[in-house]
Amino acid sequence: MKICVIGTGYVGLVVGTCLADMGNNVICIDNNSEKIEKLKKGIIPIFEPGLEELIKINVKENRLTFSTDIKEAVKKSLVCFIAVSTPQTNEGDCDLTAVYNVVKEIAININEYKVIVDKSTVPVGTGEKIKEIIHSITNVPFDIVANPEFLKQGTAVNDFLYPDRVIIGCNSQKAQNIMTELYSHYLRSGNQLICMDIKSAEMTKYVANAFLATKISFINEMTNICEKVGADIEQVRKGIISDPRIGKNFLFPGIGYGGSCFPKDVNALITTAKTNNISSKILEAVRYTNYNQREIFLNKIMNFYNGNIKDKRFAIWGLSFKPRTNDMREAPSIYVINKLLEHGAKIIAYDPQAMEVAKSIFKESICYAKSAYSAIKDANALVLLTEWNEFRKIDIDSVLNNISDKVIFDARNQYSPVLLENNGIKYINFGLK
Repeated sequence: MKICVIGTGYVGLVVGTCLADMGNNVICIDNNSEKIEKLKKGIIPIFEPGLEELIKINVKENRLTFSTDIKEAVKKSLVCFIAVSTPQTNEGDCDLTAVYNVVKEIAININEYKVIVDKSTVPVGTGEKIKEIIHSITNVPFDIVANPEFLKQGTAVNDFLYPDRVIIGCNSQKAQNIMTELYSHYLRSGNQLICMDIKSAEMTKYVANAFLATKISFINEMTNICEKVGADIEQVRKGIISDPRIGKNFLFPGIGYGGSCFPKDVNALITTAKTNNISSKILEAVRYTNYNQREIFLNKIMNFYNGNIKDKRFAIWGLSFKPRTNDMREAPSIYVINKLLEHGAKIIAYDPQAMEVAKSIFKESICYAKSAYSAIKDANALVLLTEWNEFRKIDIDSVLNNISDKVIFDARNQYSPVLLENNGIKYINFGLK
């Protein structure tokens, strides 16, 4: 099948590459000529395990190409995916400028029947607006499909190739048949293809992310209660996740969620509720708890030092919002580091993949280490913010020999309190005994 994917960001690049890997002819389009030139040279703008290898294979086999020519791509393709950014506005809803600009370009260049697939996360009703825009420009037949993505950064390639479900929102049997054929390779193991109307598909993405965000804020709130009453959150967590009705995913205490999806989607759903005069107290509490968790963690550091961290040197392990990605959008590390700097602290940071992104954010305000253990040299304290695998087994002797205040502030509950404290290391965490 001939496909174009417009937008070579995180979603578009994964979608286009994986569709090419299944034998389709895919053109990935972006208006950033510098990015396209880099992609043509095999320079990948994001870190995602397995993606670079797949891109190289499919480019070599001529199934995957990169271009800035949206006109040619639209004319050649039966299915046109829209995968551009929908950033959050100051009011909390989605900025759909990029989506509508792409839609206009498609409408101007459409030459025959097309299936126009919205892969971007958009508010309910966007599909109808897209249809109106295209009808105002052309009479060439087309169908609109809402096909929300459920890719987790760090496992996105595997998520796309082996999906647990594929959501197809459309009002046309012809479009549904084409999309079913397109995804048939991914559904051989019996995973679900769920067809519904466009508005329901648009809403499904928001509801899914809002629910997962709710689980994170819920366990964090329970953690704070456990700390006050003397219960161990890890024992409590084990006790509740054994109930199949609750499950184990997204129930890990810590500093809260970040990234490009959960914060933006929770805010957008709150805005949608307000626009329709619906109360969203649960979602508002989820958002408040999430951001308050960062403040709670910062207070743990400040309380340990009696409110004075001026000239204290903190080694930071982990900058990305989660492991296995270099994405720092809405990363808790940004808030924590900026607050430490405001109080006069000095920072030396290390992350396995996000160092270059961090340099674009913090510039020269912090120092950057070449490795985890070079970061702790001459530091007062170690602060773990992202649970990368390489941080899970800690070298006790290195900590004792380098961390002058013999303290670890752990925002992800990665270590054993007994192990550290028996070795003379003070361990500040979320709700562990």
